[in-house]
Amino acid sequence: MTTVVITGAAGRVGRRLMRRLEDHDLVAVDQRARGGVDRVDLMADDLKPLLYGADVVVHLASSFDGEREASESAQVDFEATTRLLDAAGTVGVPRFVMLSSAMAYGAWPNNPVPLTESAPLRPNPEFSFAVVKAELERLAVEWQEANAGSELVILRPTTAVAPGGASWVARAVREASLVGVDGEVPPMQFLHLDDLVEAIALAVEDRLSGVYNVAPDSWVDLDVVRSLEGAPPRLQVSEEAAGRFASFRWRYRLAQTPPGIVPYTVHPWVIANDRLKAAGWQPESTNEQTVVEGYPARPWAMMSSKQRQKLALAGAAVLTLGAVAVAALLVRRFRRR
Repeated sequence: MTTVVITGAAGRVGRRLMRRLEDHDLVAVDQRARGGVDRVDLMADDLKPLLYGADVVVHLASSFDGEREASESAQVDFEATTRLLDAAGTVGVPRFVMLSSAMAYGAWPNNPVPLTESAPLRPNPEFSFAVVKAELERLAVEWQEANAGSELVILRPTTAVAPGGASWVARAVREASLVGVDGEVPPMQFLHLDDLVEAIALAVEDRLSGVYNVAPDSWVDLDVVRSLEGAPPRLQVSEEAAGRFASFRWRYRLAQTPPGIVPYTVHPWVIANDRLKAAGWQPESTNEQTVVEGYPARPWAMMSSKQRQKLALAGAAVLTLGAVAVAALLVRRFRRR
């Protein structure tokens, strides 16, 4: 029986993974104690006793939640992961599985479609979540080089969604896509959480090593995604204006649209899944199925075309007035200075 230590086990992915690996000897920990999950603080507790006898460590824990200040989350994740890796190296854990993110590739106009694992990590500097994921990968690779007898598996999933369990990143992408950017319609991917859990289980149970993208087959245009969830037409603005609108909503807690999220709704960052499929993994859900299951239909989907047109015109008017008000406020501040 394999002994598996899971951090962040109280989260949506962690709870699913515990059910999937129930035949193994599980040590499930999180800052929140609940249903078979022990409370452990990766920032303060002695982690070496936790890891003695472990065959695999699965590191899912992250403090990013779309509400906390990004700088605070970044510091917590960096220090917690550093302490966990140090303890794993001291104890001699033979296998370490880290959950990263495809967002670490960055969303850029010149990205190839799709991105493979050999593509460089170029996270958009304003989006702290992606920047931290790239930095944590660097730490993990250094750990593996210093512990040659241990294996490292890094999983880079795309946006993960499930019924009643969309990640905060999925919600942020959805909210940020409310405004379109100069007619850009980027390709998007949506990974079912159950398929992500199967990828993690494969990394635990099979002899995988290295970096693997985790995504459904192919991708879908953002306009198709919005049509599937019954979203209204988007007001088209510049990328700069869309970023300011998202930052305004974030600052006043009107939506989970953290700084730097807008490029991920404008430029491509879809990933290839060939390497993981060659290792035996197979996604069960398509992009379209995942969107329909994971995103409840908006009220817009129940309206007639005439009602939609009226609401769209009203929304455009509200956004225009808001832009004028913000511009007037900036002018007054400039004059005062």
